[in-house]
Amino acid sequence: MFLFDVLSKKIAVPKAEDALPGRDKAIATAQKHFVSGRPLKGPYPEGARTALFGLGCFWGAERIFWETAGVWVTAVGYAAGHTPNPTYQEVCSGGTGHNEVVLVVYDPDQVSYANLLRRFFEAHNPTQGMRQGNDVGTQYRSGIYVFDDMQRQAAERAKSAYQEVLTVKGHSRVTTEVTDAPPFYFAEDYHQQYLAKNPGGYCGLGGTGVTCPVVPAEDAS
Repeated sequence: MFLFDVLSKKIAVPKAEDALPGRDKAIATAQKHFVSGRPLKGPYPEGARTALFGLGCFWGAERIFWETAGVWVTAVGYAAGHTPNPTYQEVCSGGTGHNEVVLVVYDPDQVSYANLLRRFFEAHNPTQGMRQGNDVGTQYRSGIYVFDDMQRQAAERAKSAYQEVLTVKGHSRVTTEVTDAPPFYFAEDYHQQYLAKNPGGYCGLGGTGVTCPVVPAEDAS
């Protein structure tokens, strides 16, 4: 019974009234991207756009995007939960409801949002609910957090199109949540660009091996 209780807490997002209290001040983090040297918190170039994705352990997820041409800077953090300014330990406890996410600042003239969505879907298995491979917990769920109607339409179209392809291949239902972008809290310094600092470190990502079609929505840049 004890094991069941522990697992049930880790795979269910807590209600707001049950979440950990958090804190008023942001936790300390890096100022610059370890690979590019660009500022994590801005200022960002004029015309740059922002995307926010959760696809499992954010160490490997972030590398997917900082290696993508057209991406100006990336950062890892926590979003889609209840606890203000959470720590990594709090998020991993399952008591905050947050997801491990990657903030992606990109140049729409060099890479479209539709292509970022393709990278997102192909880099992980979006059918696993509150887990990614052997990583189990609410912080490993698949999520797309949108900043405007264009992103929402593109995300929903891509999700639907990928579901069709996965169904044909015998895969399960896509569990990716698509919601308005919630507050983003930068993760601790040592998490930022973790795999650049620790090249042999744990990645934890594994896709389905199925290609995701690029389905651009109108003005999906």
